[in-house]
Amino acid sequence: MLRVRVSSIASVLLLCIGLTACKPATPPASTTETATSDAATDARLNEISRRWLEGWLALNPVIATQMGKHDYDRELDDLSAAGRQKLVDFSRQILAELETVDVTKLSRENQIDAAILRNQVRGDIWGTETLQSWAWDPQVYGALAGGAIYNVMAREFAPVPQRLESASARMQKIPRLFEQMRANLDLARVPKIHAETVAKQNGGLLSLIDTFITPNADQLQGDQRRALDESVATLRKAVAEQQKWLDTVLVPGAKGDFRIGQKLYDEKLQFSLNASLSRQEIRQRAEAELKRVRDEMYAVAQTVLKDRQGAPALPASPTAEEQQKAIEAALELGYADRPERNKVADFARETLAEATKFTREHNLVTVPDAPVKVILMPEFQRGVAVAYCDSPGPLDKGLDTYYAISPIPDDWSQAQADSFLREYNSRMIHLMSIHEAVPGHYLEGAHSTDAYSTLRSVLRSGVFAEGWAVYTEDVMADAGYLNGDPLFRLIQLKFYLRTIANAILDQGVHVDNWSREQAMQLMTRDTFQQEREAAGKWVRAQLTSAQLPTYFVGAQEHFDMRKAVEQKLGDKFDVKAYHDKVLSYGAPPVRFVREMMLDEPIG
Repeated sequence: MLRVRVSSIASVLLLCIGLTACKPATPPASTTETATSDAATDARLNEISRRWLEGWLALNPVIATQMGKHDYDRELDDLSAAGRQKLVDFSRQILAELETVDVTKLSRENQIDAAILRNQVRGDIWGTETLQSWAWDPQVYGALAGGAIYNVMAREFAPVPQRLESASARMQKIPRLFEQMRANLDLARVPKIHAETVAKQNGGLLSLIDTFITPNADQLQGDQRRALDESVATLRKAVAEQQKWLDTVLVPGAKGDFRIGQKLYDEKLQFSLNASLSRQEIRQRAEAELKRVRDEMYAVAQTVLKDRQGAPALPASPTAEEQQKAIEAALELGYADRPERNKVADFARETLAEATKFTREHNLVTVPDAPVKVILMPEFQRGVAVAYCDSPGPLDKGLDTYYAISPIPDDWSQAQADSFLREYNSRMIHLMSIHEAVPGHYLEGAHSTDAYSTLRSVLRSGVFAEGWAVYTEDVMADAGYLNGDPLFRLIQLKFYLRTIANAILDQGVHVDNWSREQAMQLMTRDTFQQEREAAGKWVRAQLTSAQLPTYFVGAQEHFDMRKAVEQKLGDKFDVKAYHDKVLSYGAPPVRFVREMMLDEPIG
């Protein structure tokens, strides 16, 4: 999972906007070019794209910091009515200018960029005016408050005193954000699960002070130190007041439905995916894949259970119940090997090293030398996912990537911890390191940073990134990771079942009004997830929408593209060359990469 998900946006051939050193982009070679493309039209799109990026980052200073644009490190997003209107007016202006661009006269790369930019700008308008998360989702404000401090302090892009002063300025502005939150939220529309989650996360802001601010405060002296101390005191008071409001007003008053409904879901899905598959097509493909993968898991189960004492029946043509029991029995062999409760992060470090070594030795893809560190997930971000990859902003060079893992909560019983560790057994943690780090998110993000243009690396496609991470799990298993261990393949297929289930679950919840029981049936029986994992995913499905399908849709597009290129190249296909070229485009939506790879018209 990527920590921040924003659709990939337009790129430009020359960026001279104060973001980084200007250099001409080098687009990947293509044998096909738009016959009528002209420099003037490309230059016009590039200018629109340049102004959009500069203006958009100014309106989103917390994301700007994360991306490595540090002009706004002392600022905080404005979610007041006036602030929201600025974003809408700016987006409408850019959209109007885009409509004057003759797409047929653009280069192939810029045809892609124009489509991506149009999708993003229209999505910003739709999100503000139609979806209106600012009016019903308190997570919007909690994420901004935490990110305001974390993004400034977590990485050493500038000297500590400079970053402390920026954090101090932002801490003074967080009470204003809380005021906007209380003014904007309509309790009748706020889902209780959203309210309860943010109420639990709110105290995590104080842990950011204890982790990043207090230990470094002595690096400021005089007026700067006094200002910092005042900011910390102001924030502590604001967090306490906010907690009281959350507990006494928001949580008891939240009456909204967490389901966004078919109309909003379908619209959001198109903006989120920017892909060729509709909701109905996603469901159809996911259900077909579910059956295919279960059949493949049964074949593996037949291998690992053969001649094993007490094994269930393993007929060539099993009934549904025989298949279920055989797969469950085989999975139990994998569950038996798991780390200790307090050693998950340590074991993740070991698996990261092993996956990196294997990827290099088998020449699967070019592995960057940029550092990656396994860390415990910051408290303010826990409760949605077990792990995520937090890459440095593409405008910050040479900084660490964080592979963050949420620790097992101290208040979990041993039974709950055992359930978690059955799901996140040793082989599953290997897969998690593959997905989040190498050759998954970390590697893809590092390639993206050096790709076609700054803009494309700033706002890369979540569908491309999540799809790539899932695709690489299969690549590693096919290459014989862990010495071709059949139980690793079995766990990898189970992990892929989660991707399939995500796509079905998301629309089941938000469109088909699934109950918790229906969701748990899909997860615990059909896709073999443990109770703790399934319970957590049920919460995530309520807290998010149109994000869970990105894994499946992106993976399907990557699998389809790989097959098409293999058919085209035949014996000339080289897996490392293929992967490096796929990553060279800077992670736009996969459908555009396919069109570039196969020299097809840009759709």
